[in-house]
Amino acid sequence: MTSTAPVAFFDMKAQQALIRAGIDAGLARVLDHGRFIQGPEVDALEEKLAAFAGVSHCVGVSSGTDALQIAMMAEGVGPGDAVFLPAFTYTATAEVPLVLGATPVFVDVEEATFNLDLADLERRVELVAREGRLRPRAVVGVDLYGLPADWPAIQALCSRHGGMFALDDAAQAFGARLHGKRLGGWGDAAACSFYPTKTLGCYGDGGALLTDDPERAALYRSLRTHGEGASRYEVLRTGMNGRLDSIQAAVLLEKLPLLEGELAARARAARWYAERLRPPVVAPTAPPGFESAWGIYSVLLPDAAARDRVQAALRAASLPSAIYYPKPLHHQPAYRAAHAASFAGGSVPPLPVSEDLCARVLSLPMHPYLAEDQVARVADAVMSAF
Repeated sequence: MTSTAPVAFFDMKAQQALIRAGIDAGLARVLDHGRFIQGPEVDALEEKLAAFAGVSHCVGVSSGTDALQIAMMAEGVGPGDAVFLPAFTYTATAEVPLVLGATPVFVDVEEATFNLDLADLERRVELVAREGRLRPRAVVGVDLYGLPADWPAIQALCSRHGGMFALDDAAQAFGARLHGKRLGGWGDAAACSFYPTKTLGCYGDGGALLTDDPERAALYRSLRTHGEGASRYEVLRTGMNGRLDSIQAAVLLEKLPLLEGELAARARAARWYAERLRPPVVAPTAPPGFESAWGIYSVLLPDAAARDRVQAALRAASLPSAIYYPKPLHHQPAYRAAHAASFAGGSVPPLPVSEDLCARVLSLPMHPYLAEDQVARVADAVMSAF
């Protein structure tokens, strides 16, 4: 018999029930030792995260956004630099270059993967280089919804164009693999977010930087703590307050052992959706060699009117949905001026796919504790709109 129990868009309570005793004990240890920032839990977590991702270094930080900022600060990204990034993503990816005085250059994405369109990226890098007003400095690839971007191609492009910095924004994709290698080992560095709803989430804000480069890791550790050197009051460079709280690290230490099984459960739920969703609904897929973490499950609908009908059908069935994202970044008020100034004379190439996706994309419930009958209820409600 089909259950009528509520379906959560994200479900952290089911997970917490499995590990509540361990979390309580971990928090008690933090309260007992009193090292609330950069305590022993942070050191332990960094070691375990690096091992999980298969990289040499992990640096815990205060959020995924701060991870992006610290990584770019370490490269000296600033005024006169062009940072290439997708137009279809969350605002954090674009706000960091602007905060540092650099210019975000928005790139279109592929409809099939929601990730950077490599041909469009190449065109924009070459155009910026030809114009000569900005220096092509970095590419931020976003593994949107949990699917890895094409990192071998991004890294090759960065090498061809003067060794640009390749930064992986893996906020939605911790645990994903590309050609058998976890994200974190691709690009020059990877920025992770442990926001509560991520594939690995804490109970507040948290993040990390992953890299195989020891010099970058040392810089990240300095920059996250006000640019300090060998001692707290030796200031070597301008940094920021980007440290990870011990309490959040304690939560993540309890959650990490569940992650491998939860990734498998997410993939199973994605298969259940794919079995029940039919045209004109386009279910997400992963190209050969790409293993999604399924951080967010997003489908494509024929047009905005169809999306409205589907959301109405879901609401009528008391089922949740969300739109990630309703507006491309170059249409956001905060980025319009920078977008217009990214090419000479305001002759900015269009971003048609990003604009189209914002009118058609819809995200459905996705978490490791979805039951097959719950997925069936959601999928059937979606199809009922047609």
